[in-house]
Amino acid sequence: MYITDFERFIIEMTRDQALQCSHAGDCLADVLETLTHPNIVTQLAQIDDGDLFDELSEYGAWDDVELSDRQKNEQRIIWIAACNIREEYNL
Repeated sequence: MYITDFERFIIEMTRDQALQCSHAGDCLADVLETLTHPNIVTQLAQIDDGDLFDELSEYGAWDDVELSDRQKNEQRIIWIAACNIREEYNL
């Protein structure tokens, strides 16, 4: 398992999950599939809505209306986590 640290929480995923969600091109289908994995579901359930909102708002890529959607925020954070892991571990 690979771990990436955010300001308010960590996310852990397998090498395959990180690679699956951080490739060139549109990753949405792969992120949606990864969101069904029990290890990811459990981790996301432990993250408070406010913490997830605050974490993502620091990127400046989404406005408050966009960040009001928990499901989309989970997609965003898994994609970011996968990209971070890929970069941090040189996968």
